[in-house]
Amino acid sequence: MQQKRPVTVEDLYEYCWLSDPSLCPVTGTITYVQKTIDKKKNDYHSHIRVITHNQQESKPLTQGKKDFSPAWSPDGSMLAFLRMTDQGRQVWVLPAHGGEATQLTYAKRGVGMFVWSPDGRCIAYTTRTSVDKGREARSVEEDKKSQNDRARIITRTAFKSEGSGLWDGLHSHVFVIDVQGGNLTQITEGEFDASQPCWSPDGGKLAFLAKMNQGEKQDPDLMTYNDIYLAGREGGEWTKLTNSTLMIHQVVFSPNGRTIAFTGNNRLYGSATQNEIFTLTMEDGKVDCLSGTWDAQFGNFSLSDMKPAVVSPSPVFSPDGAELYTLVSQYGNVHVYKFSMDGSRQAVTSGDRDIYQFVLSSDGRYLVMASTNAANPGDLYRVDLRTLEEVRLTHSNDGFMEQVTISSPEPFWFEAADGREVQGWVIKPTGSVEGKKYPAILHIHGGPHAMYANAYSHEFQMLASHGYAVIYTNPRGSFGYGQTFVKACRGDFGGADYGDLMSAIDFVIDAYDFVDGSRLGVTGGSYGGFMTNWMVGHTNRFQAAVTHRSISNWLSFYGTCDIGISYTEGEIEGTPWDDPDKLWKRSPLAYVKEIETPLLILHSEQDLRCPIEQAEQLFVALRRLGKTTKFVRFPNSNHALLKSGKPSLRVESLQHLVNWFDDHIAGGNEK
Repeated sequence: MQQKRPVTVEDLYEYCWLSDPSLCPVTGTITYVQKTIDKKKNDYHSHIRVITHNQQESKPLTQGKKDFSPAWSPDGSMLAFLRMTDQGRQVWVLPAHGGEATQLTYAKRGVGMFVWSPDGRCIAYTTRTSVDKGREARSVEEDKKSQNDRARIITRTAFKSEGSGLWDGLHSHVFVIDVQGGNLTQITEGEFDASQPCWSPDGGKLAFLAKMNQGEKQDPDLMTYNDIYLAGREGGEWTKLTNSTLMIHQVVFSPNGRTIAFTGNNRLYGSATQNEIFTLTMEDGKVDCLSGTWDAQFGNFSLSDMKPAVVSPSPVFSPDGAELYTLVSQYGNVHVYKFSMDGSRQAVTSGDRDIYQFVLSSDGRYLVMASTNAANPGDLYRVDLRTLEEVRLTHSNDGFMEQVTISSPEPFWFEAADGREVQGWVIKPTGSVEGKKYPAILHIHGGPHAMYANAYSHEFQMLASHGYAVIYTNPRGSFGYGQTFVKACRGDFGGADYGDLMSAIDFVIDAYDFVDGSRLGVTGGSYGGFMTNWMVGHTNRFQAAVTHRSISNWLSFYGTCDIGISYTEGEIEGTPWDDPDKLWKRSPLAYVKEIETPLLILHSEQDLRCPIEQAEQLFVALRRLGKTTKFVRFPNSNHALLKSGKPSLRVESLQHLVNWFDDHIAGGNEK
């Protein structure tokens, strides 16, 4: 038997990531996407695989370097998917009986997403276009040159966006293309963005989401809601179906077309508002809340450095329309729940896990889902909805996982200072010896309105293999524990949430004898980076800290972050002109003179969610005051560096992190 070894930083190159399960409605054949890293090219490769009829093994179906988002036609005769080429992301189609894939779309600026029509004759897709017909007539290269040779005139409030940069004057719109003839029809146009097209069951209509001004003197960039619109298959006028009171995320028609179901929320507590499930009756436009008074968060809101960057699936109707399936994030798990139209519910999956995607078979008998847990980076599973019996379909990382030693998280609950119950986990150092004490790292998640879950983490396992216990928890502000809990940190960043984290450390030191309370580190990213900065400015309890993509100054964050207005006003509850003292009081930079903990600052240069000026201000202040610090800037990287950034930069970031702890925490690098 092969002797196992600890997880290393460079083991990031060894994983496989699974996503996008799709079921053929006729044969039940399962396709999915497998993503890996090409270390030599320093890039990700993804291709589509198919699970054989005996469901005992999978094999490659496509040969592209970047193929993803497979979707079967309604009659099962074709598989459509997105392929990244020199022309951007385009829809390709592959005959089910075999043969070569052919390119269907030639969208100048690539395809955002697509969906088959119910009759299989057409595909609706989104792509970015300009209202300027002259600009549309130019090639992409000519357009880029034209834009780069003149000054940018900014008139939008939200003129930049994380992951895409400065707004380029284009809008996302819906098109329909004939699969056979290639005829193209533009369904939406104008100075707004249309997204999430969804076909009516008869194929005659398309629903989509959009924010439209409709003549009101209101800035669409400041609207906290969007609406469902309905358009004909041939385009023309569209109809507004909702009343501009909800932020809607996903839309699906019932099988008979009489009802639309969707997830959304009323933004009562800003980004701390839980989602609910709604139904809209097409006959009278009545909107009802199907989820009723259940205090839960709908959708997948867990965070992990190993989860594929995929969209949480829309609610799914059963074939008879009597039930609706959806994901629910709760108590550190994400499960699939079944809702009846009377509002009753039942969990159809179980266990400590994080389910991030699922599909339903055409007969409603089976559920196929992509799931991760603390010991498995991710695989596909099938659930028989009659018996709830579960079968594992893939073993994508078994070969690698058999080579390494994994330290299992131990869950715990503790009582915060005000009596709230808070959930957390602690991971023992790999190969820890009974009776010996080890240094510990407190890891703080971003959001803050997200949650740590029972999911695999490469970073956690890497830290454990370097001799550290890892403590992580879901303090107030986290999703998964009810509306009161998630909104509890609004206007109080650095208050009771900071108290929860300090209480977690106290609890772990008292409850677990392998943790050495005199050798502690702290780290986190985004909100977790803010909290890391805040903690070292308010306590000298930590021997070292690493802050990633962090926030240091709410006054400048307001005008430089892509969501600075809504986030600062919604979370800190102030503006720089009306509440400068409040924003400064909640800024870690205000307490920089108190920082004695050695602080490593990691930040991506193209981060627009937490702009790099936040890191620059903190670093310069620390240097001016003679503090122990180091600043590492990652080029050509954004806020998602540790999830989907260049593999070599992800590895380098992790290496900087563990080296900093090893250098500043006594005994941290002992095995």
